[in-house]
Amino acid sequence: MKYLDASHLVEEGTVDMQYRLDRNGNKLSVLGFGCMRFTRKGSGVDIDKAEREILAAYEQGVNYYDTAYVYSGSEEALGEILERNRLRGNVNIAAKLPQYLVGSIKAADRYFEKELSRLRTDYVDYYLMHMMTDIAQWEKLEKFGIRDWIRERKESGAIRNIGFSYHGNTENFKKILDVYDWDFCQIQYNYMDDVSQAGREGLLAAASKGLPVIIMEPLLGGKLVNQIPESAARLMRESGRGWSKAEWGLRWLYDQPEVTVVLSGMNSLKMVEENCRIASEARQGDMTEDDRQTLESVKQIIKRKEKVGCTGCRYCMPCPHGVDIPGIFYCYNSMYTDSKKTGRHRFFQTVALTRKPAFASMCVGCGRCERLCPQGIPIREKLKEADRALRPLPYKIGITAARKVLFRG
Repeated sequence: MKYLDASHLVEEGTVDMQYRLDRNGNKLSVLGFGCMRFTRKGSGVDIDKAEREILAAYEQGVNYYDTAYVYSGSEEALGEILERNRLRGNVNIAAKLPQYLVGSIKAADRYFEKELSRLRTDYVDYYLMHMMTDIAQWEKLEKFGIRDWIRERKESGAIRNIGFSYHGNTENFKKILDVYDWDFCQIQYNYMDDVSQAGREGLLAAASKGLPVIIMEPLLGGKLVNQIPESAARLMRESGRGWSKAEWGLRWLYDQPEVTVVLSGMNSLKMVEENCRIASEARQGDMTEDDRQTLESVKQIIKRKEKVGCTGCRYCMPCPHGVDIPGIFYCYNSMYTDSKKTGRHRFFQTVALTRKPAFASMCVGCGRCERLCPQGIPIREKLKEADRALRPLPYKIGITAARKVLFRG
């Protein structure tokens, strides 16, 4: 992906913001504004505060604004702010079809038209199939006629670029990449998620097709800032770089040419200022081998809380009975490196919502995985342990209900 310096684009913001190109040569700011985390006020969005933050980002060159149908109040707030400041034609809006709620093409029409109304626009620059986790979801949409639906809206100009956002394993991500001629994609990716979800392998697969890749959760919802152990934070300070914890995470991403836009859910002017500064200063190739080793050491400190020493190498895969061994261990470890709620949420996204079940309960105890595991993990024992932790009864009930809705028909 070509990397641009915007020193000549004074009219688009400050002279410092940098840009990378999409497939059609359009300039996208390397920092995108994630609109999911607008500050709430009463039952809605604090629109005056959100407006100050969006304008501050715009004035510093940010031209990519990401929202979704299910982000309560977000689309309405963004649409109103852009309209009353006459900015619509100067920015890119990314919005998302809630494909998991779509049961017919008429339903897709309703959701899309509602989004246009909320956003006060007649087109969306970057439109995504929201939260894909399995190729089966695309296959369901195909039965409804989604290919013709997309083609018609692209031909009319109502959708300028079509893509998908993804939470799932690497294998399914690559299948979805291959099933359609996408214009872009969006993945969760950060220095802790480099071998989970789409991961580094997925990033490279998308880039090999020439797809711009939009990054969400670059700091794991702030956890790589607010929940870094002190011993890890000390390593960052002692590096002599003078970078904040957020800067380490963002620079790790900007160092990779395959990354196009990094989304940040900015909900303070201080955050906007810091993130815009980093986006203006960070260059591909800036990180040294010492920097990468510092982050690797930080990762190892965080991973000490893990319950299973799984590196995600996938030598144990494929399981002949369909168990997603590394995916389950990743989620189980997340319960202790992050929180129980987060670990179970990741399990819900990456393991539970696949058409073919991948649960630990499917293990028949053949032992093949243990013979292949370089770490010598007692996988069969740990799978039972993980399943008990990840799927208490209320979660089993919820997962069963969600699968019935998601894979109906």
